Amino acid sequence: MIIEFGKPAVKILDNTFSSEQHYYNKVLHAQMHELVKFFFNMDRERVAERFCHLNPSVDKEKLLLWLKYKPKYMQWSGTDLFNVTTEKGVKRMVVLETNSSPSGQKSMPLLNENEEMGGYKRLIEQSFLPFVRSRRTIPGAFAVVYDKNEMEASGYAITLANLVNEDVYLVPFFNNDPNPSVRFENEIMQVRDELGEWHDIKAAYRYVTQKPWNRIPVKTKTLIYNPIIACLAGGRNKRMASKAYELFNSELKDANLKIRKPETINDVKFNEIPLWVDRFNGHAVIKNPYSNAGQGVYTITSERELKKFMDERHDYDDFIVQMLIGNYHWSTNSTEGKYYHVGMVPNKKNNIYVADLRFMIASTEDGFVPVAMYARRAEKPLTQNLMSSEDSWEMLGTNLSVKTADGWDSETRRLKLMDTKDFNQLGLSLDSLVEGFIQSVLSTIAIDRMADQLVGTKKTMKRKLFSAINGDPILLKEIMK
Repeated sequence: MIIEFGKPAVKILDNTFSSEQHYYNKVLHAQMHELVKFFFNMDRERVAERFCHLNPSVDKEKLLLWLKYKPKYMQWSGTDLFNVTTEKGVKRMVVLETNSSPSGQKSMPLLNENEEMGGYKRLIEQSFLPFVRSRRTIPGAFAVVYDKNEMEASGYAITLANLVNEDVYLVPFFNNDPNPSVRFENEIMQVRDELGEWHDIKAAYRYVTQKPWNRIPVKTKTLIYNPIIACLAGGRNKRMASKAYELFNSELKDANLKIRKPETINDVKFNEIPLWVDRFNGHAVIKNPYSNAGQGVYTITSERELKKFMDERHDYDDFIVQMLIGNYHWSTNSTEGKYYHVGMVPNKKNNIYVADLRFMIASTEDGFVPVAMYARRAEKPLTQNLMSSEDSWEMLGTNLSVKTADGWDSETRRLKLMDTKDFNQLGLSLDSLVEGFIQSVLSTIAIDRMADQLVGTKKTMKRKLFSAINGDPILLKEIMK
């Protein structure tokens, strides 16, 4: 997607849904795998029953309560998971991060071939519109605002226009745009059309991902799905997410549940990073806490890779350092033992590739439901013996988004669908999907509860509390008041 500053809001006049415009080409003729289709048709009671059968110490009644949880802020999310195993052969789905404006629909085969809008319609109809109806809204139109992924953002806008008899605007809102077509007047979002006229927005579907807090305020009269506090509490803030997971895990102990994540060291200053990498025996992952789309993530397996990181210029001084999940022979041995990648099924050359799983879920009137899934494989296969000259990111990095001089691009050749061809290569089972769904729900709830702690009685952010938990002066200056 090429960034064009100053582009106006476009009113959706033709709501004809064209699949070619809103799905990747390889999705158009893909047939969903029967196991994935079976999973999507499982209700929460069956999901809980299956999970507790394999994890008999888990309190099923409490698990069901969490699956039916009604969030205040984090209404939808996309969790990235790794399928890993321990030295003793115990498989786990591990949470890498949870996104508050996730992609997914353009990569998802149709669950019902007669419903061309697929997951777009499921999410808007079952989650977004019930969320809007449950809140008091100001007079105005609907809007879908975005700063990347126009293919998916426009799909949501056209789907919304199909489902409501009201004005719907599709509007870009790029970071550093000197003449944006979105503004806030008296806490109300307004969008500017092709004629230069401004329109009040009563509810906005937000797909703004790049530092969204620097141009969207926490408190708005316009209803935003998801609001900015969801980003700051963990949806676009890996540092806060890690703390949210830890806090929620202490509560989940009573039910013998846990958000499984890599061992994480928070609040690491730039100059301290080599000490913590050494603590992980030279194998670690360094993350800019506020980046997304695979940017600002560095896998470190050698002095060369650490030096390259330290020599780069970074926007922030605070980082998080995590254990590295790689091949059995060079994964980090953490306090919880060693995780290593299960990986995809070996190909004809007996190469095993790392792949992650993106799990998009949404809150409905009955609880959380899955709405889309896809996987992404790494560029190169895992090696058993890692050479210091090798680029570990090529073996471990799975994100498809690529930042270019003109905007964003996507390496779709590494995309793996939930279809009859790709799914069999991923090495996932029905139980992997069940556990992945539960991990996604729990991590989403953790961020929602953190967001709730950060909002005061006047619906403004508790800046003193936030700075105490996330004391990064550079980030605090960026947050729009």
